[in-house]
This record gives sequence, C-alpha cells and structure tokens, in this order.
Amino acid sequence: MPIPAPPAPRRALVVANPTAGTVRAGLFEDVVRMCRERIESVGVHRTTHPGSATAAVRAATGRGGAGVDLVVAVGGDGTVREAVEGLVTPGGPAGAALAVVPAGTGNSNYRTLWADRPWQETLRATVSGDPRAAELRTMDLGSLAETGGLVLLGACSGLVAEGLVAARAVRATGRERYARALPDAAAAHRPYPGRVTVDGAVLYEGDTVLANVGGGRYRGGQYLILPYSELDDGLLDVCVVGAEVPAVDVPDLAREGRLHERAGVLHGRGRRVVVERLDGQPLCFEYDGELQQLNWARMTVDVLPGALAVWGAPTKEVTRVDTEGAVPLGGVARA
Repeated sequence: MPIPAPPAPRRALVVANPTAGTVRAGLFEDVVRMCRERIESVGVHRTTHPGSATAAVRAATGRGGAGVDLVVAVGGDGTVREAVEGLVTPGGPAGAALAVVPAGTGNSNYRTLWADRPWQETLRATVSGDPRAAELRTMDLGSLAETGGLVLLGACSGLVAEGLVAARAVRATGRERYARALPDAAAAHRPYPGRVTVDGAVLYEGDTVLANVGGGRYRGGQYLILPYSELDDGLLDVCVVGAEVPAVDVPDLAREGRLHERAGVLHGRGRRVVVERLDGQPLCFEYDGELQQLNWARMTVDVLPGALAVWGAPTKEVTRVDTEGAVPLGGVARA
C-alpha cells in the first residue's frame, strides 16, 4: 500500500555485508557518499557475523537509538532479510523504511522492488524522496510458524532449495552462480511425496518437484515462479510444480516466464500455506536464499500483512503474464 506524500529521509543507517556475492571495492563508500549528499545524518555498519545487521538496525531504530528513518541494506538477499528482522515490530511497520542496494548472488529482493534499474538511480531517487521516481509503501511478509523467522521474499521446498546445495560447487558470482547450479540440481532431482494446503484446503497432493510460497515473483533474481503475486494484497501466493513437469525443464521454463503455462503447475493464494513431505523424510527447503538445516517434514508460512515499509519503484514491474489473466483473489487455478 502506498504511503501518501512521504517526506525525504533525514537520518539513515547504511548496513553492508563486505562478503556478499558481488561486492566490489569502493561500493560501500559510494553508497555512503551518495546518502550523505542528501541526508542530514548517516550512520554506517559493516556486518561481522550472522545477526550483526539485525542487531545494528534494532539499535538504530529502537527506543534510545539514533531515530533513523531509512535503513539502506547493501548486500544480497540474506543481508536484506537480516535488516528486515531488525526493522519489523510486532505492532506493524517500524518508523524506518528499507532501501536495497544489490550486491549478492540473486538479488531477487531488489528486482522485486526496482526491476533491473541501476542502483545509483534508485538510491538517488530514494534519498531525495522524489515521488516521480520512488514510492514509499508497505508490503506483506511471511512468518515461518515453526521458528517465527521472517520470510521476506519466499520459501521453497524441493528443487529451488537443492539448487543452493549445488551452488556450493560453482565458481561464479551473481546470478550466474545460481543459473549454473539449478540445472545441475534438476538433473539429480527426485520428486518427493508431498501435500500443499492453503487456508485449510488441500491444493495439491502427490509427487512434487517444488512448492514455492511468498510474495516475490522471482527467485534467484531470474526465475519467474509467482507471476501473479502482489506485494501488498495481504495474501501469500503459492506455486506447486508436480512431477508431471520434468525437473530438468523447470530452469528454462521459469527463466523464460513460461512455467505457469505447463499442465502440472498449480497456483493458489491465502493467509496460511503448509508444505509437507509425506514419507517421513525431512523436507528440503529454504527461505530467502538460506538453506534450512532442520529435521522437519513440513514448513508453515503465515502472512504478516503490511509489515514492512520499503522504498521501491512508483510502478510495479510488469511481467508478460500480467495481461494474460490472473488467479482470482483467494482462489486456486491450474495454470
């Protein structure tokens, strides 16, 4: 939901992960300099360990903190999620909003907000508060019921999670790394017996290649899996790819934006989505690009409507399927 006529940011915290996938020398300094050209007060924090970004954001935005109204996350999807965990409060959006500078492997969060516009252009629009080029809005998040962890972009079982394992052996950076890894994972993939339930109703049961839940349309920065998703409709979208679709076909179909056209692909929408593995084996799943090392047979994602204030493009990215008809609100359809 857009926030009417927001003022330009006045106090910012720049949080950067120096080990993110595509960080170049001087990037952090360039971001800080651009912020200081427009913003009265700019603090800086380089992450040093998991949870470092979350702690820094909480300290800067909480009671007794610096009172920042903008947090600039410089890094990949993992860094962005840590910043969000520091921003989100039980009562709704924090007083500070999020801006993203992409420097990771997939950068799906950035693409969701800005498509592929240069980060210099989008950050300049954000720090100046130019309503013609940047919009402050609230967006939905997910919550993993089993742990309480926040899901910013999406959570996925099966093939997408297995691609993260395969990526460990790939010597590349940015989106190329995952683009090389996913076909390798697909070649070795074996569908698992699964069930997906949306708001208590079974959407799918059977051999499963993947089940993706969330709000971001893309995973890995380039694979279109949730083409109908909206970031601020108060609902989670889900895509299930059954074994009717060969796993080896999925990477090309998703990258070309044609996955939704195949029989055996189901889409749904709701407030709670449960993904289960039915043979007693652990479910292989990830969220926001982080593989989960949990010996569980299910993941449950609940929607957190309007939980995050974020800067993004004033018009959403238009995908090819936007004009081809969408899943009815709250309904289920076969693509």
